[in-house]
Amino acid sequence: MAKVLRVGVAGAGVFGGYHTNKYKQAADVDFVGIYDLEKSRAEAAAAPHGVKAFGGDELADFLAAIDTVTIATPAFAHAAVALKALEAGVHVYSEKPLAITTEDGEAMVDRAKAKGLILACGHQERAVFEAMGLYDVPERPLLLEAVRNGTASTRNLDVSVVLDLMIHDLDLALTLAGVEAGGLKTSAKYRTDEGYKAVGADEVKASVEFENGMRATFAASRMAEARERTMRIVYPSGEVVIDLLNRKFENTTPFNLNSDFAEADIAKDPLGTSVFRFLDTVRGVRQRPLCAGDEALKALRLALAIDADVAEDQES
Repeated sequence: MAKVLRVGVAGAGVFGGYHTNKYKQAADVDFVGIYDLEKSRAEAAAAPHGVKAFGGDELADFLAAIDTVTIATPAFAHAAVALKALEAGVHVYSEKPLAITTEDGEAMVDRAKAKGLILACGHQERAVFEAMGLYDVPERPLLLEAVRNGTASTRNLDVSVVLDLMIHDLDLALTLAGVEAGGLKTSAKYRTDEGYKAVGADEVKASVEFENGMRATFAASRMAEARERTMRIVYPSGEVVIDLLNRKFENTTPFNLNSDFAEADIAKDPLGTSVFRFLDTVRGVRQRPLCAGDEALKALRLALAIDADVAEDQES
């Protein structure tokens, strides 16, 4: 019999709702409750599920009642909640980005290791690449081109478009390259609407060279006219062009990728795949979650390097 895990969600917003639904579907869990800084939000989110609401200064009580937690707060609060959870002996699944500073990300990874706890991060699109078979390709890419555009929104404005959107593609590129990034060059644009307030750039293009010679270009926008999520991966033997929104691809390589990947269970529900693998890792059924904290830290470092380069260009 699988161990029943006491689980909770920190953050009563949209993403907290997504994770709440996954925990309600999960087997062998006792979904204890939802925490939010504003208890009224926690109460509104918890009531439909018949679980307890925790708010404000009740974080310690919330953590004492659970074994595992999803952190779906605004990004700036990920590290503060995660570090308290880890100190309390609670396994952590943090939505992306892992943190908003390298120091906080490193502290999370170090504390999880010191406590012998699982730290996972929500880079769920890895499940799509796994379903396609891209991680089984025996060649390393020579070139990668990624575009991730979104229309104007009031969500996630506490971070730049790099930490909000581009970081997905940075993580995927790092998994394909198998090494960390070296040099980079960036350009950026900002929304200028009256009353609009956001942290960082709203549209960024970055050229990155990885330590093994792979080159990549990344474009991300949260002020585009239409959504677009595409990736072109060039191998020595051909290329793969992926439409992530419409779940299809073109393949000129000799490698037998799964053209029906969109029908695979792990790709139909990548968030569920990520959450359930996290739970399995906590139970000891798996060695690692879909994206472990140390892997998410690499994507965070690259994202912050891009943000820093953008900021430097703005100042010069």
